[in-house]
Amino acid sequence: MANILENCPAPAKINLFLHVTGRREDGYHLLQSVFHLIDLADTLSFRARDDGQITLTGGLPNVAFAHDLCVRAARLLREYTGTGQGADIVLQKRIPSGAGLGGGSSDAATTLMALNHLWHTGLSRQELAHLGVRLGADVPFFIFGETAFVEGIGEHMQAVPLAAGCFVVIFPRVAVSTAAIFGDQDLTRDAEHVRMRDFIEDTAGSIHSAMCFGRNDLQPVACKRFPEVARALEWLARFAPSRMSGSGSAVFAAVADAAQGQHIVRQCPSGWQAWCVAGLAQHPMWQMLAVSNR
Repeated sequence: MANILENCPAPAKINLFLHVTGRREDGYHLLQSVFHLIDLADTLSFRARDDGQITLTGGLPNVAFAHDLCVRAARLLREYTGTGQGADIVLQKRIPSGAGLGGGSSDAATTLMALNHLWHTGLSRQELAHLGVRLGADVPFFIFGETAFVEGIGEHMQAVPLAAGCFVVIFPRVAVSTAAIFGDQDLTRDAEHVRMRDFIEDTAGSIHSAMCFGRNDLQPVACKRFPEVARALEWLARFAPSRMSGSGSAVFAAVADAAQGQHIVRQCPSGWQAWCVAGLAQHPMWQMLAVSNR
């Protein structure tokens, strides 16, 4: 029986809007957002071990081994299921850290899904998502694996019908601390609740209409703290309406097609990174999880 899984994708996400509606007594913020997968992705490979050990190659140099989300995800699944297996994990990063694109959370989700399959632990999508929230508020979304209307701290999700679209994503090479943005005294935390039906009716399944729905409540704080984010938004807005993803620093705009997107990418100011990416209707590992549960 195969004990290796290679080139497993961990796609990034963008937030088409993000409203902060409150804060719980434990400090977690309550949100409403629409999360959309894009094909900018990290890649992970896994080899099962019989001795229960977890190893990682390619982790971020500024993150301790025990704190790496891939390692934490593997250990959490191992302990939750009681399996005696371990894994050698190889991570190839492409999604920048501190960009608001969910790279670390996506790596953790792919680790949970891949090892659930490789170790034959048989957890359902719902069970894996329940584990994932222990690792981070965005992890359950990547396990959910579809464009989603997200509420609570990120654990309540409903699938949203939306065209996949094409985007330009700009990373102004500024790493933003999510905790610092959410802790800023200028952050508004009282956004009026919207209904998923409002989003569906207002956008009619169009990505370009979705770019005009709501706002990102974290964006003004990030722009204040990191002027390069504001500059990136202003530059990209010359071509199409732009918005920051998550807590930043990456910004994005919907474009008509890949040709327009590549035209914009070629003009990106030096010192920034730019990609033309496609939206994804479904996580590339969706079917693997379905097979694991048969």
